[in-house]
Parts: sequence; C-alpha cells; structure tokens
Amino acid sequence: MNSADVTKVIDDNIKSRRSIRAFLPKPVAKQEILELLEVAGRAPSGTNIQPWQVFVVTGDKKQAISDEIIQISNDPEAVKEHTEEYNYYPSTWIDPYISRRRKVGLDLYSLLGIAKGDKEKMQAQNNRNYLFFDAPVGIFFVIDRVMQQGSWLDYGMFIQNVMLAAKARGLDTCPQAAFTQFHRVIAKHLNLKPEQQLVCGMSLGYADLSKIENTLVTERVPAESFTHFVE
Repeated sequence: MNSADVTKVIDDNIKSRRSIRAFLPKPVAKQEILELLEVAGRAPSGTNIQPWQVFVVTGDKKQAISDEIIQISNDPEAVKEHTEEYNYYPSTWIDPYISRRRKVGLDLYSLLGIAKGDKEKMQAQNNRNYLFFDAPVGIFFVIDRVMQQGSWLDYGMFIQNVMLAAKARGLDTCPQAAFTQFHRVIAKHLNLKPEQQLVCGMSLGYADLSKIENTLVTERVPAESFTHFVE
C-alpha cells in the first residue's frame, strides 16, 4: 500500500466515525477490546505519563449500572441529588456553539419523530444513554484527581484513538458525557477509590444500521472557518 492509499484509509476512518445510538446485541470479544485499547494507548501524553485508566463493563454489571441510573433519572426528586463533578459544557452559552448544539438535538429528535415539548419521549430517549444504546460493552474512562488540565487534554487524544481503533475493526462507539452526572453511582459499581474521578463513558459494539437514528450525520464547518494563518 502506497502513501496515498494509507492517507485515504486513515482519512476515511476519521470521517466515517460518528456517534452511534443503536447497537446490535452481537458480543465483542475481550481480546478484541484489549487489542484496540493497546493501540489507543499509543496516544501522546505529556512526559509519557499515560493518565488513562479504563473500566470495561458487560453483562450483569453493565445492566446493574443501567438499572440504577434509569431509576434515578426517572425520579425528578432523586435526580436533583446527582450533579456533575466538572463542567463539561459552558455555564453561559454563546453562538455559534449554542446554535450547533440545538441543531444536532433537533435533527436527532426529528429523525425519531419526537416533537418539541414531548417530555415523555425525550426522557425515554435520554435514558437510552444509560442503556449504552443497547451496546454489549460499556466503557468508563477514569483519571486520578491529582492530574491537571494537561492530562485531560492527553486523555482526549486517547479516547479519540479508542474510537478510531474500534472503527478500524468494524466496531462503532458513542462517547457519552451523560454518565458524568451519575459519577457516584458508577464509582460505587466500579469500586473506584476516592482519589479517582470519572471522565466520561462510552458505548462500544456493532452498529444497528436498521435504526433511523444511525442515519444522523452531524455537520462540520470547513477548516477555512476556524483556521488562521499568521505570517
């Protein structure tokens, strides 16, 4: 394979990756998960500290986490007791970011036939997050609290590698910040130490291409709109 072919394969892998919101029940072999994590571990990190710690859940443990979170999520009073440990999103939204966020939400709900204000269907769709969108594998990314912002940047590169390595193997993913609200539930089930902090979750498996939500392809702005050449 020449360099042009390699470039195309890499580019196609990056461009075809997207968040999948419906998975097949087909299991993923433990060895395959280890292999893609081994590849992902080649992500760069400041002074090679490699701050990532990965917890993979399947079967009864995954179901137990889903059951508890959904029970809380469906209780308006109980859910108030669960807040994120860190701000994933800004406290004050401005354009163009708020417009992009609204568009992806509207596009997804439109595909699913969820009307604006239909709280019951919106809640049901939100709970799909906590079912890992029926994926057979759930992944939780954890970091030591002592690590600082630079390590979180490194972690993002590792997570991107996980998704791309999965895609190269015919697997799909959905990175999920939605789990951060329920970090205490997850910490309990994973027996995390007090000095460990949840970064985010992820669903991993084989995409169910018969589901309409998996036809959603989010828009990206052209590079010219965010690139600044200074000479």
